[in-house]
Amino acid sequence: MVFWLIIGALTLATILVLARQMLRPRNDENLTDGDATRLSSDMKVYRDQLNELDRDVARGTVTAQDADRARVEISRRLLEADKAAQAKARPTDAPQTISQVTIALCAILLATGAFGLYWVLGSPGLQDLGRDKRIAMSQEMRESRPSQAEVEAEMPPWPGPPAEAPADYLDLIQGLRDAVAKNPDDVRGLDLLAQHEAALGNMIAARKAMGHLLEVKGDAATADDYVRQADLLVNAAGGFISPEAEEMLRNAMARDPNHQLARYYTGLLFAQNGRPDMAFRLWRGLLEEGPETAIWWTSVRSQIGSLAAYAGVDYTPPEAPTRPAAPNLSGPSADDIAAAQEMSEEDRTAMIQGMIDQLSDRLATEGGTPEEWARLISVLGVVGNTERASAIWDEAQTRFKDHPEALTTVRDAARQAGVAP
Repeated sequence: MVFWLIIGALTLATILVLARQMLRPRNDENLTDGDATRLSSDMKVYRDQLNELDRDVARGTVTAQDADRARVEISRRLLEADKAAQAKARPTDAPQTISQVTIALCAILLATGAFGLYWVLGSPGLQDLGRDKRIAMSQEMRESRPSQAEVEAEMPPWPGPPAEAPADYLDLIQGLRDAVAKNPDDVRGLDLLAQHEAALGNMIAARKAMGHLLEVKGDAATADDYVRQADLLVNAAGGFISPEAEEMLRNAMARDPNHQLARYYTGLLFAQNGRPDMAFRLWRGLLEEGPETAIWWTSVRSQIGSLAAYAGVDYTPPEAPTRPAAPNLSGPSADDIAAAQEMSEEDRTAMIQGMIDQLSDRLATEGGTPEEWARLISVLGVVGNTERASAIWDEAQTRFKDHPEALTTVRDAARQAGVAP
């Protein structure tokens, strides 16, 4: 309401100023006292010069020929002064009716144009949100968001393991579950269970195992442990960062303030709760720090432009690196999967193993990107071949020892597969 009152008052004031100028009556005598005095003085001087010129001719001090030339010039100036005085005194008022219609049209155009432009380009229904009020609303939003349990209750239930998961691998996972149930405080067992439940897409079970692992580790838990649990909580909640996930991020940042994945998720937390300014500051540092191969880099780069706009910052993100097209590592096609359903257990296992061998041979002979090495280790972990995954991880450490950013990508996959600390 205050905004509309201010805009209405400014519009009315503008219209009144224009109306006063257009409707002000004018006299036929438009000369000010100063103008009239100056013009009268000029004309008197010119007349006096003409009279003096006649006297000079009579006295013989000026020749008749010179006097004629001077008389022409003085007469010209006298005429110009008289013309200027008449122009100033000429009435300039337009008819009163035309002036009134014109000012009415101007008033309507100015008012409707201003409000119409704001209606199209502005936000008429939006309340006045100053900086302090926006921060308070953000804090309220953050404090009133649902818990992890409430969000998980709204998520669809886990549909079960992927259809392409080998039966022997699922048997191993079930054996791991039984072993952890018998020895619930076994650190290695909990670690593996959290990894493989996540690999199967069973995020709730994975975050429960990881949560118990944090309890068992206690003060020995690292920043990576807390970020790992935060990642599981976020995935279990469909990308939403709950208060429980925020607590994990807070613990991780307390142990390692520069932890990149923790900073990424913290920026996402601010973006979800109406603080694009803080999210932008965190993500800008991440984006410019790199590496470009980090799992969060592409996501940050694609979203930071809108964050900068909301934060009121003119920012151009760095160019995306040009990389050669990576081979398709997404696994078998839909036709392959359909065909695999008709295979025997031995044939299905052989098919999956053949794909693994093909990728492994190509990486050994031709090399590949860090993402390809990470994918191979992940697949080996899923099928339960941890011995071979460990061997690939050892080879990757040698190959990428001079490229710490690439090694980080592979290490993440090795941790998920349970072959790296």
